[in-house]
Amino acid sequence: MQIELKGRNVPVTADLREHVERRFRKIGNQLPDVVRMEVEFAHENNPAIAEPECAEVTLYLKGKTLRAHDHARDLHHAINMCEEELSRQVKAYREKRRHRREARLSAAAGRMRPAL
Repeated sequence: MQIELKGRNVPVTADLREHVERRFRKIGNQLPDVVRMEVEFAHENNPAIAEPECAEVTLYLKGKTLRAHDHARDLHHAINMCEEELSRQVKAYREKRRHRREARLSAAAGRMRPAL
């Protein structure tokens, strides 16, 4: 999986990169290598906002785009919440594809049975 990190008002440090790679490793193992993921970090400078750190993750799959967007007081916590949300979406995506594949195979097997 290719991971691209972007920062708006936030420097993308090695620690941040390592945290993202560690958290999204499980999702990367469930998907093919041609998947591309963009992670964008932002810091809102408005003091009225209680949770100024923002993380947005976009996962580009074959024919599907999955997104997660969360705010938190800490950037690492926002990344963790995005990972949890995205893992639920990936699980649903994989289940849907698996059910479709099984339905196609059973329909093809039903057509190949000889008529009695």
